[in-house]
Amino acid sequence: MTRAAGRRWALALSASLGAAACGGTPPSGGSTAAPPPIVTAIGPVPGPSGDLAGAARDERGGTNPYDDNRTATTEGRQLFVRFNCSGCHGGRAGGGMGPSLRDVDWIYGDRDAQLFSSIAEGRAHGMPSWQPRITADQTWKLVAYIRSLRTRNEPNPPSQ
Repeated sequence: MTRAAGRRWALALSASLGAAACGGTPPSGGSTAAPPPIVTAIGPVPGPSGDLAGAARDERGGTNPYDDNRTATTEGRQLFVRFNCSGCHGGRAGGGMGPSLRDVDWIYGDRDAQLFSSIAEGRAHGMPSWQPRITADQTWKLVAYIRSLRTRNEPNPPSQ
């Protein structure tokens, strides 16, 4: 076998092994439940400074599998702390270097699929993409936590 043929064979093998790994055991905190809906970009939407960023839409409705699930909401709060989201969004998501998640005006939309997209894909001017670091399951739990803010179901709300 030539060296070039060997490399092609190795690439084909690694691609097939990578494809086979999909659907395997997820990283810590993940789930083997059915995968969440796929979030895709539907086109450019001008942001407040005129920049363009993709607006998210979910092909199958964009509903969070953890909607109104207090356990998942609490796990989302733990993920918020563990991934240091408070470094930008503040300890109770009230804002800091990044925008508040407690208010009602959101640049990229407040639907579950849009929140999922903002976390997974990131946004211009500071929000990193978390997709390579956290599972879709964890992202949905973060969305559940963010949706709980300013409600009686919020885990560990700020004292006022």
